[in-house]
Amino acid sequence: QVQLVESGGGLVQPGGSLRLSCAASGFTLDYYTLGWFRQAPGKEREGVLCFSSSSSDGSTYYADSVKGRFTISRDNANNTVYLQMNSLKPEDTAVYYCAADSSWYDLARGGADYWGQGTQVTVSS
Repeated sequence: QVQLVESGGGLVQPGGSLRLSCAASGFTLDYYTLGWFRQAPGKEREGVLCFSSSSSDGSTYYADSVKGRFTISRDNANNTVYLQMNSLKPEDTAVYYCAADSSWYDLARGGADYWGQGTQVTVSS
């Protein structure tokens, strides 16, 4: 069974940090572009926040809204992708989703072969 399962969300104060994890099962992450998306309450899902292309390429991309604060990393040995989030702001409050696609092009445009179920991140004092 193919699955992506996120964890690590929670409540954090502004300026704090969280690390999200996304564990894959049923397929190998090595050959996929992995990305993170989010959807804030009452809003549509944003475009891709960041992604890490497959191991053969290794490039990363960050949206301006998270550049310098968020870092995506992948542990292919453990079939897991991470999102380190620092300097969190209230506007980062959202459900965060990881996604995997065989094409970075498609994932960058919001398409994905596989999606996780999401994990809630709330930034509030």
